[in-house]
Amino acid sequence: MSKLRISPYASFEGLYEVDTEEGQQLATLNLSPGKGVYGERLIEYQGKEYRLMNPYRSKLAAAVVKGTDLMPIKPGMKVLYLGVASGTTASHVSDIVGPRGTVFGVDFAYRPMRDLINNVCIYRSNLLPILGDARIPESYRTMVGIADCLYCDIAQPEQASILADNADMYLRDGGWAMLAIKARSIDVTKAPSELYERETETMRKRGFSINQAIPLEPFDIDHVMIIAKYR
Repeated sequence: MSKLRISPYASFEGLYEVDTEEGQQLATLNLSPGKGVYGERLIEYQGKEYRLMNPYRSKLAAAVVKGTDLMPIKPGMKVLYLGVASGTTASHVSDIVGPRGTVFGVDFAYRPMRDLINNVCIYRSNLLPILGDARIPESYRTMVGIADCLYCDIAQPEQASILADNADMYLRDGGWAMLAIKARSIDVTKAPSELYERETETMRKRGFSINQAIPLEPFDIDHVMIIAKYR
């Protein structure tokens, strides 16, 4: 580890590049030092602790590794995260937004939400769990204010419509959205390319301008990360 070096990643504030003898990897500055979330490697460097991001476990990391030139999630932001599950990627989003930011994590499944609370939220005051259904955004209206960014990673047939419904209620004008389109969760009988076009067209009709569409192979098969600006 004598050649270990950690530096800010390009122009993406809150992300870091780790240079080791094994190669380059992504990392975030650990908001909860000493605590990992999903078995990721923790690295001490110049008095700070960093968490490696695994692109096979995090679609956000996969999008960065695949070459996105945008990172809508920044320090100090309020992020609405749909499909938070047990918090693998959301914990890195929590690191990125930092103590001045907030992540509202929505999921309808009780067991992952229990794991999120017990293993992640208890150590991170900026990650707020919401047991709710993203298809019914009004059900958590009292818990979420206006968000700067909406991150959506859900296994539902109408992914873009669900994102847009939440954006209409919570995302500020000029805010950003990241949608991980899961083709096989929409329709296994149709070509993924057809489904990607259908979902992006839904987003356009609902007030989004599409900035990038990033295929996530080989990290996630038949997945594309859409980055779009709202109104």
